[in-house]
Amino acid sequence: MNAKFLLSSALALGLGISGMGLSSEAQAADYMIDTNGAHASINFKVSHLGYSFILGRFDTFTGSFQYDESNPTASSVKVEIDTSSVNTNHGARDNHLRGEDFLSVEDFPKASFVSKSAKSAANGGLTLEGELTLRGVTKPVTLAIDHIGGGDDPWGGHRQGFTGTTTIAMKDFGIPTNLGPAAQNVELTMVVEGIRQ
Repeated sequence: MNAKFLLSSALALGLGISGMGLSSEAQAADYMIDTNGAHASINFKVSHLGYSFILGRFDTFTGSFQYDESNPTASSVKVEIDTSSVNTNHGARDNHLRGEDFLSVEDFPKASFVSKSAKSAANGGLTLEGELTLRGVTKPVTLAIDHIGGGDDPWGGHRQGFTGTTTIAMKDFGIPTNLGPAAQNVELTMVVEGIRQ
């Protein structure tokens, strides 16, 4: 599976603060990902026979993140996904994805991502290291994070938005089905808009 984890995350999750002292810690703000307003999404993309792509998403998830504008590397994020909410806009395929050939949602109803550290990236974004748990398997993954923007909203709140992307191999997470050489990986993307608490 390839994962662009939007983590928008955006990229979606809780980054710890290190080495910045109490003053920096005080500046870090907590944000809840705005899933109620559908201003966040977790998406995936996988090749279909090498001819096209299947695009899908998980409709139900929750998450939060910490973000300090003066020290972005102190960011963190955590997200929990309801795997049964997988949606590729095709009912028969979605039922297949929920079964033992893929997500096995009865045995593994939740997936999650928890960040461990963040570093500045050459493009001005962040590289987020963390752990993805899927189908009962936990593996380290790296998300490329871009800050979309932030500021006050029309309802008296303050928001920040990100995207996070990564790519994962399905076999690394115990998915037994082989879809052919063009479809070994899944690209994951998280688009995250958070409301400051």
